[in-house]
Amino acid sequence: MEVHAESQTHYFVPPPSYWPLLGAVALFCIALGAALTVNALAAGPWALGVGALLLVWMLFGWFGDVIRENLLGRYQGREDLSFRWGMGWFIFSEVMFFGAFFGALFYVRVIALPTLGDFEHKSLYPDFVPAWPLSTGPGITQVYQAMEAWGLPAINTLILLSSAVAVTWAHWAMVLGRRTQLILGLALTVLLGWLFLALQASEYRHAIDSMHLTLSAGAYGMTFFMLTGFHGLHVLLGTIILAVVWLRVVRGHFDQRHHFAFEAASWYWHFVDVVWLFLFVFVYWL
Repeated sequence: MEVHAESQTHYFVPPPSYWPLLGAVALFCIALGAALTVNALAAGPWALGVGALLLVWMLFGWFGDVIRENLLGRYQGREDLSFRWGMGWFIFSEVMFFGAFFGALFYVRVIALPTLGDFEHKSLYPDFVPAWPLSTGPGITQVYQAMEAWGLPAINTLILLSSAVAVTWAHWAMVLGRRTQLILGLALTVLLGWLFLALQASEYRHAIDSMHLTLSAGAYGMTFFMLTGFHGLHVLLGTIILAVVWLRVVRGHFDQRHHFAFEAASWYWHFVDVVWLFLFVFVYWL
């Protein structure tokens, strides 16, 4: 008998867990390792490695507990609503995260460049050219080329848009109970995600080796790699999440009414797609 959230009398409270503590230790090791590595200390890579292993262990263990609790019927309605609110706020925090980096990009292009290029500042920086991409000015010692929009970036845009269609197809198949189409749609989404990452890695290699575009290439290089790099990290995470959901679909963990894990993964993937459209327009195209 199905229990609805409105009639549920008990809210499942899990027993005490050491996973949050382990996650905190993992993040501390990662932060410490990053600081030591930047300062060229030998312990840095070791601390990073330990932190990464602990983080992976925590993720497998914690999410494994949640999956087992769900399969045992511990979640009866209100818990599902809590998960939905949690995922919504998580995506909102990601919007704010990328908003900060886009804000930095717009500040440089719309405020800093015109200000440094006006008559008052010409006496300080006589050779400065207030044009984007920024290629002259103090601190820029190596000539670089800006990325073109209509090569790999355009192909990657088509790939991500196709993956959005594929995950929507999978969601439609989930609701209608069409298992074969669901499995195929999710598998196609995961494959397109990996293809995007492979092409982005190829793009980075070309940018660094042939175009001399690096993080040290002024404001353009910093904003380009920060925005596209963090987006690539989110694509990686989204692809892994969708791959786990695909495995759960194959094992029969979901039905037509109860499949929030799939919905959460699809929400995240659509968010990643939308961010890329903004990136393509404001980083590559304009």
